[in-house]
Amino acid sequence: MMEETNVSLTDATTISVGDVVKATVTKVEDKQALVDLGYKYDGLIPISELSPLHVEKVSDVVAVGDTFEVKVIKLNDEKEELVVSKKAVAMESSWSELEQKMQAGEIIEATVKEVVKGGLVVDVGVRGFIPASMVERHFVEDFSDYKGKTLTLKVVEMDKEKNKVILSHKAVLEDEAKVQKQSIMDKIQVGQVLEGTVQRMTDFGVFVDIGGVDGLVHVSELAWNRVDKPSDVVKEGDKVHVKVLKIDRENERIGLSIKETQAGPWANVAEDFKAGSILNGTVKRLVSFGAFIELAPGIEGLVHISQIANRRVNTPSEVLKEGQEVQVKVLDVVPQEQRISLSIRAVEEDRVEQAERASKREQQQFTQENNQPMGVTLGELFGDLKDKFK
Repeated sequence: MMEETNVSLTDATTISVGDVVKATVTKVEDKQALVDLGYKYDGLIPISELSPLHVEKVSDVVAVGDTFEVKVIKLNDEKEELVVSKKAVAMESSWSELEQKMQAGEIIEATVKEVVKGGLVVDVGVRGFIPASMVERHFVEDFSDYKGKTLTLKVVEMDKEKNKVILSHKAVLEDEAKVQKQSIMDKIQVGQVLEGTVQRMTDFGVFVDIGGVDGLVHVSELAWNRVDKPSDVVKEGDKVHVKVLKIDRENERIGLSIKETQAGPWANVAEDFKAGSILNGTVKRLVSFGAFIELAPGIEGLVHISQIANRRVNTPSEVLKEGQEVQVKVLDVVPQEQRISLSIRAVEEDRVEQAERASKREQQQFTQENNQPMGVTLGELFGDLKDKFK
């Protein structure tokens, strides 16, 4: 490769192939531009040597009077043929700068010139390519709006021999997200209530974005009642309030809860389940000392084994089975301990007592009706006869 030498306009009495000289545009044509190098005849820049990128019209790149450096790539004095390249000069300096920026991890800016199959083309002194997978952190289906947009980029790959430069906007965004995430991880505290957006759904819970970092709401923390599928409670894009339960700063994990931001099922239990009331419930669990009855979602009460029946019961399964619907009487409510004492036996005893009272009332009524048949006194009866014989 010939060594390049810079030659000024005034001193350029002789030039050689490989020289870099200043040129001034004297004429713009469809496929080429003529330039004055201070040489004995004008030089020619073919449209292909104007820019590293595709050029539709010469006038899109240069105009008469423009001055810039060019590289001599062909010289034949006999035919007065002098061909120079604007592209070659731009590329030489650009390669050097890009190599330095890639090594330093420096961020550069470039404008999208073309949207092509598989990505975007930008002008970074040389033709730069951003693969579709390196444009954004999310999937982009249509890149047509990106033409003319200026993007922040990092150089991720260079091959001078193949004239290949690969850049990434996604890498810049990920670095920014990492910094933002670290800032949030440093600030949040256990117990905080934050607003977030549901990002992803899984079988075991949902991930919620709380301002640049995702936290997990386990399925058990979605609601106070049992949740079979997270999609029964929330969907992607929902705005939710979450409480920070735990933080693992080393592994960048955050545990969140939606149910902890809501009034629990026991909040109004004293008003909803008063002592002495008769309620319908479902047998949820049988234990050696009794049965737990679900009265409402998230609220269970205990029927002690002694309160299951009027007779002696050795095990609750002798009388009850899980899933069975039963009537229970509330014996005692202690909201602060989330405890409700129930009785099935008391319901049966109340029914027997009510039946006995009803039977007693019927007997009393029957007795009264037999002692005063038809409800007429003897005086009234004979008084009417006496009036007839007057």
